[in-house]
Amino acid sequence: MEQAFEIHLDVRAVLRQLGEVRQMLDHLRQAEALAERLKDDRRRGLVCAIMTTVLSTLDELDEALLTGTRAVEIAERGAGLGLGVTTKSCLEEAYYFRGEYQRVVEIGVENLAALPAEWAHEYLGLAVPPSVFGRVWLVMSLAELGRFAEAAKYKAEAIQLAEPTRHTHTIGWAYLAASILHLSKGDWGRARSLIENWIGSKTVAMLLPWAIASSAWALAQTGDVERALSRVEEAERLLDKQSASGIVCHRSWAYVAVSRACLLLERFDKARHLGDCSVASSQRQPGFRAHALHLLGDLAAHRDQFDAESGVTHYQQALALAQSHGMRPLVAHCYLGLSKLYRRAGKPGQAQENLTAATTMYREMDMGFWCEQGRLM
Repeated sequence: MEQAFEIHLDVRAVLRQLGEVRQMLDHLRQAEALAERLKDDRRRGLVCAIMTTVLSTLDELDEALLTGTRAVEIAERGAGLGLGVTTKSCLEEAYYFRGEYQRVVEIGVENLAALPAEWAHEYLGLAVPPSVFGRVWLVMSLAELGRFAEAAKYKAEAIQLAEPTRHTHTIGWAYLAASILHLSKGDWGRARSLIENWIGSKTVAMLLPWAIASSAWALAQTGDVERALSRVEEAERLLDKQSASGIVCHRSWAYVAVSRACLLLERFDKARHLGDCSVASSQRQPGFRAHALHLLGDLAAHRDQFDAESGVTHYQQALALAQSHGMRPLVAHCYLGLSKLYRRAGKPGQAQENLTAATTMYREMDMGFWCEQGRLM
């Protein structure tokens, strides 16, 4: 039974990299049954931890949180430091997709402090070492909170730890976080370079759609129209395939990224379709839903698609979600969008009020590109 348990976990790690999450869940259920028969708390906790990441990927976020909390409780009963580090790394993922970014930071910082330095390249039962996996969620959560300097520190550490492993999946996760950080801040050239390195590392099937969607956005933002259009088509195909496999989380963010590319390329119908896909796939993910609603606001505020009523509605919905989840960069983006919209609608007073709020926040977060966008209005 012990040998069968380990085989199920080994198969699960391969299936994760292939993006076969339904099959992965089947193997975990069988491993869980074996752990119960063995009455082995370490194995019970490990299965619960890994199952937390699978349930998060499938958008079963309430169940993921319950399972992850159970895993932590098992670890704290004396199942060992290694299991404790593993369980909390997996719980970070569930909180991230739930939009509880400050909670991710609290757990992540504490967890990394508990991780012995000599375990930096230990996988501890996961498909990615917790030293890297934990930093991934920290980087992306800090970026959503507008704490870019802190995020940059953990990003550099994640890449430094991942690259010596020569493990494509591990390296891919580190570059995923790094790319999202620079896209979030508006460092388009740096984001493009990181994404190309990410794709060049021959990232595995699980992460490829997000890499290609990110590439489309960065290429469009830096004016490489032909390659951006090619990436848009490739991203759509990959996301459709991923949708068929049941993967939900992060797909919503990828839809936003590729829709952003289409908006920049003035493919408005496609941008709207992909934006709607993002809204539809983010019903349980308030952070991603806020990004999707903001995108629809930007579409409505565009000079060639102007719809003041729709734009205000989408911006206000996005703003409410962003404020309630501490997403300061997105709050600033909503103010900037409302400023553009009100200026086009002939409401200079409201336009200036929102512009002042946006530029103040951009300066506080050192978001240079976006400060310049405010000055150009």
